[in-house]
Amino acid sequence: MKILLRADTYVDIELPVNSPVAKCTITQILAALSVSLGSMQVGYASSYTSPALVSMRDNTTAGFEVTKQMSMWIGSLMPLSALVGGIAGGPLIEYIGRKKTILATALPFIGAWVLIAMAENVPMVLAGRAISGFAVGIASLALPVYLGETIQAEVRGTLGLMPTAFGNTGILLCFIAGMYLDWRNLALVGAILPLPFLILMFVIPETPRWYISKGKTKMSRKSLQWLRGKDADITDELSLIEKMHQEYLDSEKNGSQSTISELLKSKHLNPLLISLGLMLFQQMSGINAVIFYTVQIFQDAGSTIDKNLSTIIIGIVNFISTFVAASVIDKLGRKMLLYISAVMMALTLFSLGGFFYVKSLDVDVTAFGWLPLVSLIVYVIGFSLGFGPIPWLMMGEILPAQIRGSAASIATSFNWMCTFIVTKTFEDVIAVIGAHGTFWLFGIIVVVGLVFVIVSVPETRGRSLEEIEKGFRGPTRRMSAVANMKPTPMSC
Repeated sequence: MKILLRADTYVDIELPVNSPVAKCTITQILAALSVSLGSMQVGYASSYTSPALVSMRDNTTAGFEVTKQMSMWIGSLMPLSALVGGIAGGPLIEYIGRKKTILATALPFIGAWVLIAMAENVPMVLAGRAISGFAVGIASLALPVYLGETIQAEVRGTLGLMPTAFGNTGILLCFIAGMYLDWRNLALVGAILPLPFLILMFVIPETPRWYISKGKTKMSRKSLQWLRGKDADITDELSLIEKMHQEYLDSEKNGSQSTISELLKSKHLNPLLISLGLMLFQQMSGINAVIFYTVQIFQDAGSTIDKNLSTIIIGIVNFISTFVAASVIDKLGRKMLLYISAVMMALTLFSLGGFFYVKSLDVDVTAFGWLPLVSLIVYVIGFSLGFGPIPWLMMGEILPAQIRGSAASIATSFNWMCTFIVTKTFEDVIAVIGAHGTFWLFGIIVVVGLVFVIVSVPETRGRSLEEIEKGFRGPTRRMSAVANMKPTPMSC
C-alpha cells in the first residue's frame, strides 16, 4: 500500500494480512455484567425512599412516627453514609484488590435490607440506611475502576455504562414494586437482589493492573488472557501495563513523596479536578432530589396524571435512555453526549421552574398538568445520556494508575457529599426560594456545567488508559505519524 506525502514522495507500508483484531469477548461481557449487578443495589437503595416513605408515614405502630423532617433524614442518610464508604473504598481497592472490595459489599447490602424489613422503630431504619449507604459508597467507587482496568478501549464506553444501566434497572424495579408493596416487603426484595451478584463475582478475575502493582506478573497475564480470550495475543498490552508501572516505580525511587504531594502534581491534579467537576455538576443538576422525591414533586405540582404511574414512566425512560447512551457512546464520544445532556436538562429545568412559578401566582394550571411529567421525562433522558453515566465512566478512565485508589476515593466521596447536600436541603431550599427558584437554580448550574465540559473535559473515546494518562503529562516529542500507523482495530 502506498501513502502519498508529496507529489514526488511516497512511503511503502506493509499491512499484516493476519493482524489480530480487537474483539469484544464473552468474558469481558461477563465481567462487566457481574460487577454491574452490584450497581443494581445502588439504584434500588437510592430510589427506595420515594415509594417507601409514603407507606412509612401511614404506619400507625406506636413509637414509629415518621415526621417530614425524619423523612428527609431517612432519604439523605444513605448518601451521607456513602460518603464515608467512598473514603474507605480507596484504600480497600489498593490493598485487597478491586474484585474483593466489590465482593465484600454483598453481605452489608443483605444485612441492611433485612434490618430495615424487621425494624421496630425509626432508629433501626436509619441504621439500615446507613449500612446500605456505606456499601453503596464502596461499590460506586470500585465498579468503574474495575471496568476501566479490564475492558479494552474500543468497547469501554459501551460496556462501561453497564453499571448505570443496572443501576437504573434497580430504580425502575423499586418504583414498580413500590406500587404493590409496603416499605417492609420492599426491603425484603432488596435483600434478595445481591444473591446473583454474589455468585457471579466468584467467576471473574482480579484486574491485570492490580496484579502488576503487587508484582504478580503471572497472575496478571492469566487475568488478561481470560478477559481477552484464550487465542488473543496479549503481549503488547501486558508490556505497556508493565512499562507504565515500572515508570511509576522509577519515579518513586527518585524521590518518595506523600499521597498528598502526588495528588498535587499537575499531571495528577488536572484529571482529579476534571473528575471532581463532573461529579459536582452531575449532582448539583438536582437528579437525586428528583429520584428521592419524585412522588412528592408530582403531588406538589398537582399533576393530573397518577403520581405512581408518573414515577414508573420516569423509571422506564431512565432505564431505556441508558441503553441508548451505551449504543452510541463509542461512536459519538463522551463530550458530545455531555453537550446533548446539558442542553436537554437545562431547557427542561427552566420549563419546570416556569410551571411552578405560574402555579405560585395562583393561576389555574390544570390544563398543563401534563407538563411536570413531560419535563421530567426529557430531563431524565438528558441526564441518562450524559451527566448520569459519564462522570463515573470517566473517573475510571482519566485518573492515573499512580493515584487511582486515593483519587477515586476523593471523587466518590465528593459525589456523595453533593448528593447528601442536595437531598437533605431540597425541601428547605424550596421553602426559601420556592419550587420554581429551586429548579431554575439547578438549570443555571447545568449551564455552568456545559461551559466546564467545553473548556476542560478531554475526549477519551477509543484511547487506552495508558494513552489517556500520557495525555495529562504535557507535550512530549511526537514520533512520525507514518511510523505510528496501525491497522484500525474492530470492536463488537
